[in-house]
Amino acid sequence: ERRQMELSSRLGYGIRLYDDSDLLLTPSRKCVSAKGAVVALIQALPWEPPCRDMELTGSTESSGGTPETGKVEPILLQRTGVGGLANQHGHREAFTMSILKASPLVEALQTYSAPLEGRRGLLRLDFNENTVGPSPLVVAAVRAMAPEHYGMYPEYDKLKHRYAQALGVAKEHVGLFNGADGAIHAVFQAFGAVGETLLMATPTFGYYAPCACQQGMTIRTVPYGLPGFHYPRQAVTQALQSRPRLLMICNPNNPTGTRMDPDWIRAMAAAHANTLVVVDELYEAFTGDTVLPLALQQPNLLVLRSLSKTAGLAALRLGFAVGSPGIVERLERVTGPYDVNGFAVTAAFAALDDPGHVRSYVQEVGAARDWLLPRLAAAGLRHHCDGGNYLLLWPDQDPDSLVAALRRRGVLVRPMTGKPLVDGSVRVSIGSCAQMKLFWERYQQCAAVA
Repeated sequence: ERRQMELSSRLGYGIRLYDDSDLLLTPSRKCVSAKGAVVALIQALPWEPPCRDMELTGSTESSGGTPETGKVEPILLQRTGVGGLANQHGHREAFTMSILKASPLVEALQTYSAPLEGRRGLLRLDFNENTVGPSPLVVAAVRAMAPEHYGMYPEYDKLKHRYAQALGVAKEHVGLFNGADGAIHAVFQAFGAVGETLLMATPTFGYYAPCACQQGMTIRTVPYGLPGFHYPRQAVTQALQSRPRLLMICNPNNPTGTRMDPDWIRAMAAAHANTLVVVDELYEAFTGDTVLPLALQQPNLLVLRSLSKTAGLAALRLGFAVGSPGIVERLERVTGPYDVNGFAVTAAFAALDDPGHVRSYVQEVGAARDWLLPRLAAAGLRHHCDGGNYLLLWPDQDPDSLVAALRRRGVLVRPMTGKPLVDGSVRVSIGSCAQMKLFWERYQQCAAVA
């Protein structure tokens, strides 16, 4: 008790004792073993341990158990010597620090994150990235950046002009963002509001819904049509009668690959001027289906693009929003002045100067798809492949077990577990012919083991 009071007085926090077998609940609703600790928070506090033989140790490894309501984040101090803070039962001494609450909308959210860790050196067929790398011109341009440019804020005007030139539009129609995700986030910040509605067909890209929730929007979903995952035009048209604030269309759709007729999208947007229609065209290069440039004649139609999927710049984070100047300017009101870094700007110029690299990659993906699909059919495997550089595959075994087995063999694919209509499948990105031959070889090994 004396040591508890000593620590409590020194730190200004209450002290509690825990056995190693106790389970503590964090605000993120994870059960943490009492011998674990969030050490970074302790190390940031301006205090010295009262005993020299005590050090800050621990981890955030999860443990089993049933969570109960909790309001504090446990932070543990683990003694390492024979004196000082030890007690006769070998208990660990811990203090708890209250966490400031965010807004009610944020408190209701869960962190949107994708399993992107530990992927280097593996065959990346899980996130639809370019699997062959950027143009050599990009690599040379980034390496040639003058050291003084590292310390300068980036400039965007010339890149806007260059990208607009590539599209055949005026510069005022183009906005730059920290990846297409940054543009999506800006769309919802600028146009989303509590009580407004987001309309979208599902399944689709998973970041739309969290962005809507951040703004307190109502989400109305319409399922894609089976068996071919066709876009539910009639149901969407009917839902538009209630004047939703936003309609998100991914074309081709991720993960189903569904392709949309650009003429229908433009006509639909023209008929519903009170709804901002956002067309996510990140995979457009693989189909050629685009609402541009005619979309610029409609003030409620916005197009999202990126250099991640085809140009191989996913790590540099550069996305574009293309639409009426009034819409683009409002998106820029809710973004930071320097959200796109200078390396991305330099790389973008080089990528735009080498369109042949992108064409070559798209052709390679097409050839690899043509090689793989007959083999899937011959093996009797259910699959679906339309637009984009990916396909859906329903394995004969448990999909999560397949994903784990492929990873052990150096290949990454993405499980669709829990997603409407595609639960039980895995999404496989399509890379080069050599890469897909390696995938098929490893897949057959996993199937034989199963």
